[in-house]
Amino acid sequence: MDTKKPVIFNWEKWPFKLVYFPLLFVWIYYIIRARAVWFFTPSNPTITFGGLSGETKKEMYEQLPPLLYSPTFTVQPAESYEWIVERIRQLQIKLPFVVKPEMGEAGILFRKIDSLQQLREYHNMVTVEYMVQAMIHYPVEVSVFYYRMPDETKGTISGFLHKVPMHVVGDGKSTLRQLIKLHPKAMAYLAEIERVHAANMDVIIPPGEKYVFSYAANHRRGARFYNLHNEIDANLHTVFDNLSSKVQGWYYGRYDIMCQSIDSLKKNQNFCILEYNGCGAEPNHIYDSGYTLAQAYKEIIKHWKALYRISCYNARRGEPAWPLIKGLRFLLAAHKQLQQMKKMEAQLSF
Repeated sequence: MDTKKPVIFNWEKWPFKLVYFPLLFVWIYYIIRARAVWFFTPSNPTITFGGLSGETKKEMYEQLPPLLYSPTFTVQPAESYEWIVERIRQLQIKLPFVVKPEMGEAGILFRKIDSLQQLREYHNMVTVEYMVQAMIHYPVEVSVFYYRMPDETKGTISGFLHKVPMHVVGDGKSTLRQLIKLHPKAMAYLAEIERVHAANMDVIIPPGEKYVFSYAANHRRGARFYNLHNEIDANLHTVFDNLSSKVQGWYYGRYDIMCQSIDSLKKNQNFCILEYNGCGAEPNHIYDSGYTLAQAYKEIIKHWKALYRISCYNARRGEPAWPLIKGLRFLLAAHKQLQQMKKMEAQLSF
């Protein structure tokens, strides 16, 4: 992606709704064809709403073998701070660790916790259910987009990305503020960075030290994506065919994974699942990969076709699409909670 192009010519910088608006007619076509507004909900029957929106991370982790994700527990807003600290001790979770809301989106309320003081502030501020999770220290983060027809044992890996959170590297002379001015993307996120990292803006970053702005490595948080399409091979397919067969009722979506290396992942070794997303997951390999808008649309439509086929198959097997009113009520509740979370996000001091 050319970050120097004016926004009007750089579709990757357009608002999400603007990018997807021309595809609305394709989505309506599938609604009419399936005779169901929420035609996609049977795609992943064991995930609420098929994973389009409002699903919880807890229901995903409960379907994974425990060895495939780091020690994790859920916190209710009413729990005492002392109880949380005791659970951290019992599970031997060390600082730093991460916290994230059960119902998350775009990295909202995702935080790396460096001190118990930060944990106390987070718990006092956040009034929704959230998770405490041990930090994973593998050096490489990847996304793997995978889908499979329910009657088949082999699926398709349609996207494979290396994700690098937005960061700067210190030179021992420049302050964080000065390093931000030299970063090709960071200036676009300056207001948010100044709010979250206010205490460090005038600190000189030691030479070679990486300073990460957000560990939520998604496109909306300024992460850089590197397309690994050439690394997709039979070994990688075997790993994810076997993995996905262990996750009952999940057929379409994206894994976010930390691993030692691409080779170790292909050998089914030294990796840990951060989370997996259902039918609301974007084929995010369209970003930072030189796709034109037309090519991106072609890729999105290809994925929606697969989503439709999987949903219809499961509907025929006895997993009907959600009723209209049930879906509307669920979306309204999810939207209301998301707006509340955005307000909490703006109030956190780190």
